[in-house]
Amino acid sequence: MDVFKKHINIIESQGIKFIHPKNFEISLSQNKNERKILLTIDDGLLSFYENAWPVLKEKKIPFILFVNTREVGSFNYMNWSQIKELHKSDNVEIGNHSHSHEYLVDENSETIKADILKSIKIFENNLGNNSKFFSYPFGEYSLEFKKIIKELGFKYAFGQHSGVIDETKDHWELPRFPINEKYGEVKRFNTLMKTLPFKYKDIQPEDRYLLQSKNPPTIKIHFYENIDNLNQINCFSNEGNKWRNSKIDFTEENILEINISEKFIGERGRINCSLRENDGYWRWLGIQYVVSEK
Repeated sequence: MDVFKKHINIIESQGIKFIHPKNFEISLSQNKNERKILLTIDDGLLSFYENAWPVLKEKKIPFILFVNTREVGSFNYMNWSQIKELHKSDNVEIGNHSHSHEYLVDENSETIKADILKSIKIFENNLGNNSKFFSYPFGEYSLEFKKIIKELGFKYAFGQHSGVIDETKDHWELPRFPINEKYGEVKRFNTLMKTLPFKYKDIQPEDRYLLQSKNPPTIKIHFYENIDNLNQINCFSNEGNKWRNSKIDFTEENILEINISEKFIGERGRINCSLRENDGYWRWLGIQYVVSEK
């Protein structure tokens, strides 16, 4: 909690604005140069309710709490009475985080859809409505998973690939910077407060679910025009289960090719690209692939 309070103090001292989930779409399209933060919390753990919620409530800081419905009321998780208490607050959005919180990205379409439909029904029974916000379990998604989320009426979906949201980002694969015991150091947090969006048109391969037959992938990023000093970009990846500087090349103007020489090992393949600005800020883009066992 001491570190969490320091994070909040840093945000407030730098004049960064906490945006309300209800105003999320407006915040993307207006005042684009204004520094803003959307605070999200996953899983609905009891420790959040007991420790962080009183601080956020007192300071009237808006946030989204993503809840996976199967665990509600179980050991170390908030119950529906506590969730409803937050739901009544003007500053809180209760977002959908699936029902089971299993590795749904590995399941077939029918299983994924049944799980999400179950969570929607439970949301409607307990809160009166489902949320328009969804958080992928473990931040993992595929083209098919994303398609299902769109078809079920969600307007926004969040992963766990790092990066800054701006008006060009796909609404169903929005980036977030994870802040937890491992990645919550104040020094790192101060660095994150200096990050800017990297505007791109598309990333190939588009499907973030990576079959072994396509591992390692050749990754191409088509950036928007007018990004200053784009040729000074640096990219790193965890290929071969070891973080290293990636081999990059501009095959065409504004199209960057990242040549991954070794297979991604384990469950996730990650690439982070950054570009230093003259004023001490960084443009940051994170990509995460879920690596299939098949």
